[in-house]
Order: sequence, then C-alpha cells, then structure tokens
Amino acid sequence: MASNSVRVAAAQMTSINDLAANFATCSRLVKEAVTAEAKLVCFPESFSFIAAKNGESVKLAEPLDGPIMQRYCSLARESGIWLSLGGFQEKGSDDAHLRNTHVIIDDSGNIRSSYSKIHLFDVDVPGGRKDIVAVDSPVGRLGLSVCYDLRFPELYQQLRFQHEAQILLVPSAFTTITGQAHWEILLRARAIETQCYVIAAAQAGKHNENRESYGDTLIIDPWGTVVGRLPDRISTGITVADIDFSLIDSVRAKIPIAKVSVRGVLCEYLYVNAVEVAHVNP
Repeated sequence: MASNSVRVAAAQMTSINDLAANFATCSRLVKEAVTAEAKLVCFPESFSFIAAKNGESVKLAEPLDGPIMQRYCSLARESGIWLSLGGFQEKGSDDAHLRNTHVIIDDSGNIRSSYSKIHLFDVDVPGGRKDIVAVDSPVGRLGLSVCYDLRFPELYQQLRFQHEAQILLVPSAFTTITGQAHWEILLRARAIETQCYVIAAAQAGKHNENRESYGDTLIIDPWGTVVGRLPDRISTGITVADIDFSLIDSVRAKIPIAKVSVRGVLCEYLYVNAVEVAHVNP
C-alpha cells in the first residue's frame, strides 16, 4: 500500500434463514480481511438473515443493542477491524414493522453510526424522519446507503456535496434480472458523478427456493474504474482494494464538479467564464 492509501475489503455471501450459519460465514470472511490487512470490511444487505417465509424477518427483528448485533460488535472488537453491516433487520416502531438498517461498527466494537434505508423496495417503515448519514473512519469519510437507494442519484449527490463523503457504501441484494441489466452501470455512474470510491458488497446465489441474488461484489474508484471484483460472480469470499486519497484529490481537481450545486445552479467558475465571454462577445 502507498503511504497515502488504506486497504478495504468487500464481502460476498449467500445468506440463509440461519443466524448461526450466517455469522460463521461473516466471521470467516472477517478473518480473511484481517489477513489481507484491510481496515474495513463491508458486508451485503441482509448479511445476518434472509427469510425463507413471509414474516420471518419481522419476527426476529431486534434493536441495535440486541444480542444479534452485539455479537457482530464483539466480532469487530476481537478482530480489530471496522465493519460495515448493510441491511440489518432492526425492530421497527411496533411488532409488525422493521427497519432496513446499515450499521457501522468500529474496531473497538462500538456502533459509530446507523442509517435506515430511505428508498424502500419491499420493507415498510411507517413515519419518522429519514436521515442522510455520513461518518468518519480510518479509511475516509463514509456515505451510507442500502441497495435500492442506488437508483436515486440525488442521495449520493448530497452525501458527496453536503456531507463530504469520500467513499459510498452500497450493500445490496439485487435480483438476478435487475443485477444483470443495471448493477455495474449504476455503481460506476454513482462513482463518476460523485468522484467517490464506491464499495458494493453483494448477496449472491440462491438463498432458498424463492429468492436468488445477482452477486458481483465491486469496488470502484472515483474515475469509474473497477478496482476490486471477485473472480466468480456468485462465490463466497472477499475482494480487496486500496483507497488512494491522492487519486480522489486528483480526480476532483481535474473535473471540479463540486463547484456546481446539487440543485443544478451554475457553478462559480462557469459563471465567471460566462461573464468573461459576454464581455468579449457582447
């Protein structure tokens, strides 16, 4: 690793409706990430559990201080690594609802931040304010999202331009059909238009008779180049890449889109150029 870079890992797995089996898989992948000298390992949406029957997820949903999440906090602390846990089934406002929550745990086992998925595909979250969340970490400033959020670029624009994110986290469980058509294209677009690294940990393969995920875990740099990818789109494992802070600075300096407001107002340098052109060509 260069002196101005830090290593991250993105995990790919096939979660099932077995908390213990999924935790065992996550534990193994954390060990691989530690061996690879990563400072952060990112897990996909529904890392801890994917239901085989309707109602299973709501039934086992817990608060963030419950035993399921606390077990992952212990894993982070014992392994000395930060965890991005995307899409945890957090208990909602009542027993009939849950939140799809992205949780960041530091290497001391403390929950540093959490984000409840804003754009809901198949989960009902009644009421409440939906916050945009970014958090500092040893690998840079992280912008949090979950899966279906990927289709809404304004969220990532706000994470970059209002919350100063350097790395966008997109833990996901895309379907095979939509994944094949849109997954990589959308991820690379989000990286290019925000000039951020994108880490997209993905569920992969067949979870049960009724559900299958596309996979293809990716790490993408601010220029839109794929810098981390598993050799097998649906295998369980990790991919690693180095976050190069000098590359972030270089890309942003070459194409200074930060001077443009996320609402599409003309940026300062375009305004100045337009005035100069008007003076020359009235």
